[in-house]
Amino acid sequence: MDVTIIGAGNMGRGIGTRLVAGGNRGKILDNDPEQARELAEQLAADAGNGGGAEGGAAGDPLSGDVVVLAVWYGPAQSIVEQYGDELEGKVVVDVTNPVDTETFDGLVTPADSSAAEELARRAPTGAKLVKAFNTTFAGTLVEGRVAGQPLDVFIAGDDGEAKQKVAQLARAGGLNPVDAGPLRRARELERLGFLHMALQDSLGTGYGSAVKVIA
Repeated sequence: MDVTIIGAGNMGRGIGTRLVAGGNRGKILDNDPEQARELAEQLAADAGNGGGAEGGAAGDPLSGDVVVLAVWYGPAQSIVEQYGDELEGKVVVDVTNPVDTETFDGLVTPADSSAAEELARRAPTGAKLVKAFNTTFAGTLVEGRVAGQPLDVFIAGDDGEAKQKVAQLARAGGLNPVDAGPLRRARELERLGFLHMALQDSLGTGYGSAVKVIA
C-alpha cells in the first residue's frame, strides 16, 4: 500500500518505520524537504518485504489512498486546509493529541469534540478521518514493542473500510490494531493520550511506556 506521511519528525519516523517494515511504501513530506529525504533514505535502508520510502516537500502531490498527519494539531489543521479537495476520498489518519502547547496542562479542543472531529469538519466531505497512533509514543513505534509486547493501536472512525485499511497497515507492521468505535471515541482516546503523556514524569519511563489492554 502507498501511504503519504506529512511530517518528518519523531512521529513521522515512528509510523514510517512500521509502514515500511510491513512492506508498504511511504512518501514523506515536510516543510524541510531535505529532512524528509534523509528520513526516507533511512527508512528505505531498513525496509522489508518490498517496502520503501521517498521524500518530498510539504505541498507536493499526495501518494496513495492513505494520508497520515504526523504533526501537531495546529499544523494538522493548516495541512487539511492546504490540501483541501486533494483529500477527497482519502483515508486521513490523525495522530494528534491537541495539547495546549503553552501550558501542556490540558487539551485545546471543546469538551464535546476532539481534534479528529475538528479536522473532519475542515476536510472535504469525502475524506475519511480516522484517529490512530495517538496513544503510542514515537520511540516505541520505532521498536514496535514494549516489554516484549506488540503495541496496541486504538482506531476510531465512522467509515469501516477506512478503519480496516489503517488496521491492515498496523498489523503488517507488527502492531495490534484495536477498533475503538466511531470517530467520536477520539475524544476519549485523546484524553487517554494526554494522560499517558502527563504520567511520564511520575512513571520515569522517558516516553518508553505503552497503553495496552490485557485480558
